[in-house]
Amino acid sequence: MTSRIQPAAGEYTGEQAAGQAPYHPSGMPGHNGHGTVSLDELHDTMRRIAANVERVLVGKPDVVRIALVTLLAEGHLLVEDVPGVGKTSLAKALARSIDCTVSRIQFTPDLLPSDVTGVSIYNRQTGEFEFRPGPVFANIVVGDEINRASPKTQSALLECMEEQQVTVDTSTYHLDDPFMVIATQNPIEMEGTYALPEAQRDRFTARVSIGYPDAQAELAMVDEHAGHNPLADLRPVSDAATVIRLIRSVRGVHISPEVRRYAVELAAATRQVPEIRLGASPRATLQLVRAARAQAALAGREFVVPDDLHAVAIPVLAHRLVLTTEAHAARRSATDVVRSVLQRVPVPQGAPVNGQNRR
Repeated sequence: MTSRIQPAAGEYTGEQAAGQAPYHPSGMPGHNGHGTVSLDELHDTMRRIAANVERVLVGKPDVVRIALVTLLAEGHLLVEDVPGVGKTSLAKALARSIDCTVSRIQFTPDLLPSDVTGVSIYNRQTGEFEFRPGPVFANIVVGDEINRASPKTQSALLECMEEQQVTVDTSTYHLDDPFMVIATQNPIEMEGTYALPEAQRDRFTARVSIGYPDAQAELAMVDEHAGHNPLADLRPVSDAATVIRLIRSVRGVHISPEVRRYAVELAAATRQVPEIRLGASPRATLQLVRAARAQAALAGREFVVPDDLHAVAIPVLAHRLVLTTEAHAARRSATDVVRSVLQRVPVPQGAPVNGQNRR
């Protein structure tokens, strides 16, 4: 039996509720010669990538899991936390674990949109304009401190994150698969920063906060990392072609009509909470379903159960919500609101549980 990514503590995986052994299907629909892979290969590849990243980001398996879910869901990841907890290290470690093209953008106030997307330059020898692609033309784009750039520069990412293409001087250039933006930002030091607009935040599939490590993990980090940079020793454990096949496999994960309806009800419930000024968008619903499919695949299932939605709901939904002034005054957070929505919206009775239906 192939080792697989372990779910977070207390996370529902279906097999625990039914009291049965973990379910390991031989593969997903279309796994034999149609550009997809079996679940066993998916588990093995994700396990190796996770182990590689955890060599750098010690003691944060849940954060690594969400990063892998975002990768498999064809999404983009926003890492938001205080300085020094490993935001950029997480982004770099994930990028270096895959043998693909990687670029890094240091966002600063004087950064221009053309510095991100590229620019057309006049060639005097040919008498024509030639397009010089910017750093966004890579499989994985690491954007460091994205909120330090002006909104004009931030908007350069809107088209590429949503449509996987760049338009410069009326010409459209498509970006290669896979394509993932991993951006970091510091929510504490706000001098000289520009808050991400709602349209930009909504394009990030998930947001994670790393947090401080516990004492044991921090001690292990000091013992192992004080003498050298672990990123220097990191080598790729997968490649772009394999990741593309993994993504195609995740697209084939089944989601029943009951669970699809449940995802819509969760998103719709955020729009009816009095504490919320702006609820989850339809794009958020789509991203929630995609992330749930990836979560189900990592848990060893070719179908989605309601708790797959629960496992990804906070990372996917919380950063998209805009709270009212009264909610801020009451010190309520978007995470609190999502938790209350998960408790209030009833779980569908006909949803599948480990291949069976709830009674």
